[in-house]
Amino acid sequence: MTAIRGATTIPEDSAEEIKKAVKELLEQITSRNNLKQDEILSLVFSNTKDIRSYYPSKAAREAGFESCSLFSAQEPDIDGGLKLCIRVMMFVERNLTPQHVYLRGARMLRKDLADKINIAIDGPAGSGKSTVAKALARDYRILYLDTGAMYRACALKVLKAGVSVEDEAGIVDLMKDVRLDVSYRDGEQRTLLDGVDVSEEIREPSVSMAASTVSKYPSVRMHMTEKQREIAAKMSCVLDGRDIGTFVLPEADFKFYLTATPEVRARRRYDELRAKGFDVNYEELLSGLLRRDEQDSTRKLAPLKKADDAIEIDTSDMTVQEVLTVIRAKIQEVI
Repeated sequence: MTAIRGATTIPEDSAEEIKKAVKELLEQITSRNNLKQDEILSLVFSNTKDIRSYYPSKAAREAGFESCSLFSAQEPDIDGGLKLCIRVMMFVERNLTPQHVYLRGARMLRKDLADKINIAIDGPAGSGKSTVAKALARDYRILYLDTGAMYRACALKVLKAGVSVEDEAGIVDLMKDVRLDVSYRDGEQRTLLDGVDVSEEIREPSVSMAASTVSKYPSVRMHMTEKQREIAAKMSCVLDGRDIGTFVLPEADFKFYLTATPEVRARRRYDELRAKGFDVNYEELLSGLLRRDEQDSTRKLAPLKKADDAIEIDTSDMTVQEVLTVIRAKIQEVI
């Protein structure tokens, strides 16, 4: 038997917030530990005294955790203790190395997590995520992890192998032997696929579109997600993507969601690719971008969407420096 710990906080004492927080916490614990619900023997909850609106155990039952025993207890007041906090101990019948989960303000309960800063930046293609993420990483002298490059590299592997991007079984088999590494040279991330630097090749439009399709497959997504979580658990970093704040790092200290009109985003991508020497057509880029938005936002696993606690910024009429000013101010309010 294994015991897995988890904790989260809520912004206010309400049944809605408790239900949402408990569901997110339990789903993250089961996902991180690759558990099936029938492996869960019991859930033991405790909550701080300022939570009175709803029993966390009842919220767990309503979230679909129906086959295990449930227990809830209220904690005594502790001077200086964390407020509005829900804790859980999950007991499972399988022996495994537990991946404990601490979300939102509950990260402060873990000194190894509290000493790091993770910044999640999500949004659709062309919204400025990568440019802003790189600048923030330089500002705070922390790691920038280009998660999109990892999926592009997977897509390039598929294209080079001649496997159809619609052949999920073929892609799953191909990913078993993929060697994907990230290195840094002169402050820039370099992506190595099977030992070869493909940092420029993965930026081609055909690879971008293929990446959107390949990344929707659960086996690919989980493989890359675990790599990203491993890196973020070890050091402070900025990650940008489409599901960082909702799925990859729901416990990130800071979450931002950048967006812009499709026309602006297509123009940015057009200018970027032309500057790199690619022969591209604006209308084709716009059409492809809209298709990718639809595909990313409707995939079953970890679709593109704004995290509930993310700060949304429309960058359509903003310069990079203006966006950075807003984000830095929000971070400074906390640190």
